[in-house]
Amino acid sequence: MTVARTRIAPRPQDSNAEAESRLVAERVAAAGRAESLRRDVEAIVESAKGGATDDEHDVEGATVAFERAQAMALLDETRAQIETLDQALARVAAGTYGRCESCGEPIAPERLAARPAATTCIRCATRRR
Repeated sequence: MTVARTRIAPRPQDSNAEAESRLVAERVAAAGRAESLRRDVEAIVESAKGGATDDEHDVEGATVAFERAQAMALLDETRAQIETLDQALARVAAGTYGRCESCGEPIAPERLAARPAATTCIRCATRRR
């Protein structure tokens, strides 16, 4: 017995220009956040120079150390996001943007709208977990 298969028409993918525009906009925003966070870290470090260096016994020391660590973690996270966006822009340039790196199938437009730098389709991303 032969089973008839219905072929689902592929949904139109974003054009490379639209994808690139979205990725560039996100990168510009992330670069702005990174610069702001870098200045925050510098300001925290600079303000700590004028005070006691004994975080354990200084009333404000633990707070300053926490603020510095938090700002640095956010900066590292933002730099990683910029790297991910740069990789997505490289995929746009190479013509591989929007294709799953695991199975080669197209990544759903909804996933790319939610996560423009996504490298895998939902099915492959779910398998990784």
